[in-house]
Amino acid sequence: MQKRAFITGVSGQDGSYLAELLLSKGYEVHGLLRRSSSPQHSTWRLEGILQDRFKLRYGDVTDSPSLLRHLEEVQPDEVYHLAAQSDVGVSFRVAEHTANVTGLGTLRMLEALRAVCPGAKFYQASSSEMFGVSSPPQNENTPFHPRSPYACAKAYAHHTTVNYREAYGMFTTSGILFNHESPRRGENFVTRKITRAVAAIQAGLQEYLYLGNLDARRDWGFAGDYAEAMWMMLQSSEPEDFVIGTGEAHSVRDFCELAFTEAGLDWQNYVRHDPAHDRPSDVDYLVADPSKAQQKLGWKPQMSFGELVAEMVRSDRERLRRFLENESHKK
Repeated sequence: MQKRAFITGVSGQDGSYLAELLLSKGYEVHGLLRRSSSPQHSTWRLEGILQDRFKLRYGDVTDSPSLLRHLEEVQPDEVYHLAAQSDVGVSFRVAEHTANVTGLGTLRMLEALRAVCPGAKFYQASSSEMFGVSSPPQNENTPFHPRSPYACAKAYAHHTTVNYREAYGMFTTSGILFNHESPRRGENFVTRKITRAVAAIQAGLQEYLYLGNLDARRDWGFAGDYAEAMWMMLQSSEPEDFVIGTGEAHSVRDFCELAFTEAGLDWQNYVRHDPAHDRPSDVDYLVADPSKAQQKLGWKPQMSFGELVAEMVRSDRERLRRFLENESHKK
């Protein structure tokens, strides 16, 4: 029998890769999408997968009635909760909004699930940011020490997911995902800021790239690989939480060096530190210990850090080339 999946945050980087994966496995996929004044902008990542087995539904994780209605109509076998205000820097400026969407949004999802389809399997998108300044490498037993409103909201959502598993016997699992990137990454994230700047600088449209802490180290993987891990977690016989990462850490400086080198440029000529981009409290070093996922799920990342950076740079250079061509044709 064909399985049905329900994805919140379907128009984001992770949601689009996950929807593609599930469709390739024969699922009927329902994606929750917020109403937008520019719908084409909000669904550009989904353009290649709009088909009969993929259905968009409008709603919001801050609106419990819409969640209840959609879940009751769909009766999904699997629910992937990816929706969040996910920009760490922005969370300092919109802390209450972040808590409402990223934290309480998970509670609303779980309550709706418990009310209308408690037998569905539930995946919560937890974050390595919850670990904060805990000693690396971080695994499932590492204490949380969140250092941003975003991380605090994610920690609340994570513990709520565990609570519903223990209190109500529901199949709820959390993937504690370390940083994962792709050409579909939002332009407000540092990796896309870098790769877009490389393309613009090479084209002579930008002089410098201004960044915050260049020494911050992160465990960066490919978002498509991490979507596979999400699916694998819900295929387990018992619900558990898993750390997902590559086990390797690289600095923002490392990312810059590889990205500019891909375009034949020396990053030191173009990258400048700007204190305005520093966060009130930052996390210097996050790196995963993904051994549990490797042993129990058989999951391993397929794309290396160098391949990921190169692919993102190539994509942004091509995007800019097409944009400039279109602009020249308009003249």
